[in-house]
Amino acid sequence: MKVALGTLKDKGDQLVAFLEPRVGTKPSLAGDAIEIEDESVREGVKPRQVKTYIKRFLYMNGVRKNYRVFVSGKELTIQEIEIGEKEEKEEKKPEKVLEAQAEMEPEAEEAPEEKAPKPKAEKAEKPKKAAKKPRAKKKKSE
Repeated sequence: MKVALGTLKDKGDQLVAFLEPRVGTKPSLAGDAIEIEDESVREGVKPRQVKTYIKRFLYMNGVRKNYRVFVSGKELTIQEIEIGEKEEKEEKKPEKVLEAQAEMEPEAEEAPEEKAPKPKAEKAEKPKKAAKKPRAKKKKSE
C-alpha cells in the first residue's frame, strides 16, 4: 500500500508514527510517499480504513479543511485543496446570508404605525397542522 503525501511531506514522520499502531506495522517513509507492506499489515485493515486514519491525523493537526484524501486501489493520495476552491465556497455562503437579510429588511423597514394587526386572509396562508385522529379502541375478547 502506498500513500502519496504531496505537500504534506514535512509531517511525514508524524504520520508514520500515527499510523504504526493502527496498521500493525511500521510504514517506511521514502521521499514524498509512505510505503506500507501488504503482508505485514494487521488483518482486516483496508485502504479505506487507512484513509480514515489519515483524515483523523489531519484533523488532530488542524489542517483537515486544507486537504483531501483519495483512494485508488491500494494507493492513497493526500492532495491540498486549492485556494480558489475555498474562495468559491466562501462566496456562495454570503449570498445565502444576503438573501435572508433581504427577506428580513422589508419587515424591519415598516413603521410602527403600519404594524397593525394583519387581516385574517394573510394568516390563512399558513398550512395548519393536521389534527391527530383518535386511536381505535381494542375490542375485549369474550
